[in-house]
Amino acid sequence: MFAEWKAMILGVIQGLTEFLPISSTGHLYIGRHLFGLDEAGLLLDTLLHTGTLLALLIFYWQEILKLLRRPFSKMTGLLIIGTLPAVIAGVLLNDFFEEISKTGVTIGWEFLATGLILWWADIMPKQSRGMEDITYKNALFIGVFQAAAIFPAISRSGFTLAAGLMSGLNRETAAYFSFLLSIPVIFGGILFKGADLLSGPVEAISFKGLLIGTLCAAVFGYLAVSWMIKYIKNHSLKPFSLYVIMLGILILFLQTIGVF
Repeated sequence: MFAEWKAMILGVIQGLTEFLPISSTGHLYIGRHLFGLDEAGLLLDTLLHTGTLLALLIFYWQEILKLLRRPFSKMTGLLIIGTLPAVIAGVLLNDFFEEISKTGVTIGWEFLATGLILWWADIMPKQSRGMEDITYKNALFIGVFQAAAIFPAISRSGFTLAAGLMSGLNRETAAYFSFLLSIPVIFGGILFKGADLLSGPVEAISFKGLLIGTLCAAVFGYLAVSWMIKYIKNHSLKPFSLYVIMLGILILFLQTIGVF
């Protein structure tokens, strides 16, 4: 039976790494592998993402309320356009990415790619454009980068944050829009994988363990998104970049010698 302490650890990992630019799916793969839960795979990932979705809904409740009151606002259009690339990638390439997510064969290279894109974005000159300056072209550009996060160890938050900075947004706005844009993608992913919730290997996961994992993901996800938006305003992304680069190199080495 799925131990509750493992659920707690995986929930904390999901909550933190979903919004820190270091790839939640990649870290969950490592965590499941260490705990011997490779067979849970997409089922477990999807359920833990429910916790981080809850964190986002709580953090952005005022923005969501505005969108519900004004469903045809510019922000609604920005979110729709920014979400389309991920929807297209998910529908057309789902089977391929589901397979590499199970094997983890590419995650070392994906961690490296995340680190390099973060480093590149961090050294770009600071910009001053805010939320009111985001264009539909910007949203589409950020959305294309978000679609790349269908690779398991490509950080969605890292890539969209980098794309926002490349679009000329200031750092706080890039982070805020990045996390807001993740709400429809995470929600859609949960719905798209709904069949896994019914047909997955539920015998490996207790209901109590699942509840603990989801709650931990929600709590630590809320803390992470709140902290990251404040941190990015005046701090460097280089620590995250160096971390995922070193992690990628370590995983590639362990895969080469057949340990991982």
